Order: sequence, then C-alpha cells, then structure tokens
Amino acid sequence: MKYWEFEDAPIKDKIKKPAIKEIAKVFYENETEAYRFSLLLTEVKKRGSLKLKDVPDNIPVSTAKRYLDNAVVFGMLKHEDNRYSVTDRYTRPLRNLAAYIKAWSDAKEEEDLDIVFPSAAKERQRKRGGRGRTPEENGT
Repeated sequence: MKYWEFEDAPIKDKIKKPAIKEIAKVFYENETEAYRFSLLLTEVKKRGSLKLKDVPDNIPVSTAKRYLDNAVVFGMLKHEDNRYSVTDRYTRPLRNLAAYIKAWSDAKEEEDLDIVFPSAAKERQRKRGGRGRTPEENGT
C-alpha cells in the first residue's frame, strides 16, 4: 500500500471524486485481478447485494467467489443469506490499528521475541535445491 497517497493532503483531492481503481490498487497490483475485484464490487454496489448465480458471465463463479470472499476478509462486504452486500467494518478497526501501532512505537518496554514466538523457526533454512556450491565456495 502506498501510504503517502492516503495522507491528509492527497486524500482531500481524492475523496472529492472517489474511484474503485484506487481501492483495488491497495489490494491488487496485477491489473487483471484489480479489474475483476472492481467489477464485482461495482456489481454489488449497483444491485445492493449479489448472489453468486448473478455474477457477470465474463468471470467464472469460483473466481468471483474468491474475490468476493477476499472483500469480506478486507471488511468491505458482508456475506449473509448467500448474498454479498456492502458494509463498513473497515473504518473503526483501521483507526484502532493505527492507535495501537502508535502506542507500541511510543512504548519503552523491551520484548523478548523468543518468548513471544516460541515455535517460530529461528535458524536459517537449509538449501532445498538449485545450483550446488563449488569446492572453492565451500572453502575446501
């Protein structure tokens, strides 16, 4: 996410004429994925709610389900009674996340990450393929 595009000054201009492209760019870098996501969100907005059987013909139902489910995870849609509809679960959690990140960055306490993440792999992974090392690289 290019956070500077959503700072105070740029957002004042963007919010005057909101576009789905700006939203899709936050979640997808690939233009095809962004297009599909945008098309589905536009359909939900236009219809009020969308069932999978009403998905446009140019997007397979399984692909549409994946994108719509991602929108539910992102907090933009809700999925109830086999219908996807627009919701706003996004504003407050992000504001709260920003406040939490700020509080963490201001805190003076040190954290022991070995205790916080006890089962995390901490060693470097062993090589799983690719070009082998020559004897000179091994130091022999």
